[in-house]
Amino acid sequence: MGGMGAELVRIIALQLGYTLRFEIYPWARAQQMLKQGQADILIGPYKSAERMLAMAFSSRAFFEDQLAFYARTDSMIAWGGDYNALAGKRIVALNGWAYGAAFDQARPGLLLSVSNTVENGLNMLFHRRVDLFATDRRDTDPVVASLGMQGKVAVLAPLITTEIAYLAFPKLAAFDELRTQFDHVLNQLAARGALQELGRRYGVSVPL
Repeated sequence: MGGMGAELVRIIALQLGYTLRFEIYPWARAQQMLKQGQADILIGPYKSAERMLAMAFSSRAFFEDQLAFYARTDSMIAWGGDYNALAGKRIVALNGWAYGAAFDQARPGLLLSVSNTVENGLNMLFHRRVDLFATDRRDTDPVVASLGMQGKVAVLAPLITTEIAYLAFPKLAAFDELRTQFDHVLNQLAARGALQELGRRYGVSVPL
């Protein structure tokens, strides 16, 4: 498994003497597994009021994401940050993702469907099954390029929001020590600049 989050967990686990086994699941299912204690760590969730009821987050975030609406360039929508401007627009979002408090407040008035993958969301947008795709730029821009959609879909301004991502653990007493150990090493990595260097290598912004 690749990416900054996976490498970060490998670095921390090596220092702590843990053996790792990565498993990849659809995002909504992965969150449910963590909540039930069927996984030890979830890489990269944002905080939300709902998640904090059943997940314990690392004390430090390790990267920042820009969440945005993508639209076809031949039908760009001037939303301007006003969810009322999206009335009647068909929007696909990613299953189990958090898009911030303003999006959640507007959600009941939006025509929303869900996709389990970025690729499927982009294809729904490209083939006009939806008008907008709500996603994050870090995961989506490389897929836009790999699908040859540059110049055919584009990000709307302004962003939906900016979120920061954490390591998450089950909110169960049995996992408290593991979280404390990971927090200790994560803070050490940040203090000596190793976390920031890892972010530069992967081209992501690391929060202070």
